[in-house]
Amino acid sequence: MRKKILLVSILSIVLLIVGCSSQSNTINSLDKIKENGELIIGLDDNFPPMGFRDKEGNIVGFDIDLAKELGNRMGVKVKFKPVEWDGIVLTLVNKNIDIVWNGMTITENRKKKINFSKPYLENKQIIVVKKDSNIKSKDDLKGKSVGVQLESSSWYALNKDKQVVNNLKEIRQYPNNVEALMDLKAGRIDALVVDEILGRYYLNKNPKSYEILNDDFGKELYGIGIRKEDTKLKQEIDRILDEMKRDGTASKISEKWFGKDIILE
Repeated sequence: MRKKILLVSILSIVLLIVGCSSQSNTINSLDKIKENGELIIGLDDNFPPMGFRDKEGNIVGFDIDLAKELGNRMGVKVKFKPVEWDGIVLTLVNKNIDIVWNGMTITENRKKKINFSKPYLENKQIIVVKKDSNIKSKDDLKGKSVGVQLESSSWYALNKDKQVVNNLKEIRQYPNNVEALMDLKAGRIDALVVDEILGRYYLNKNPKSYEILNDDFGKELYGIGIRKEDTKLKQEIDRILDEMKRDGTASKISEKWFGKDIILE
């Protein structure tokens, strides 16, 4: 009888320890963020106008302003952590950052690994060429060198179009789109597939250097990357985004960076 009582006691203690351990491991990230008073956001700091460095080295941009406003409404400070884009999903999953907020396209492949906020912008994958280029359509890309950012939605969008890809000379991948645009201007690649928002931003700054083709590689939606288990954090982010849309704050930020309101309802 004593052995049975002892066994039951030991089992109860083990279950209690496991239960406590399980509970501590499931503390929601939102609670930790509010406890620490800091929201760490991963981004590519070479992606204007979403997130990039100004002449003084400060990280600025459309997503940056939205994120700061969200932080204010959550009652926490926002910290921006530059991460190589091809590894940013793994960085999020490994909990080295709290969220990804940087013009991130919602794709089926990414949704297998992480969750997303409600979409807040619509985007297209456009083709940018030099102003004097003889490339006028997708068909003209045959035998040409095309640049894309490494592991970006541009890369996935381009590779979906097998008819185009199979006829290319090469696909050259870059750590960021700024380097790719420099190579395009220098003639080291013939075209660049890139997010419309970034492409038009650079076109406005360099109207004599680049032009955008009428053809594109499809529409897509931007969302904020969140770990699958952080459901409470997703709910809070979605709630605040909706609030910012209703009170006009998101529209004002959009007008500041794009000259018009392009926020999704």
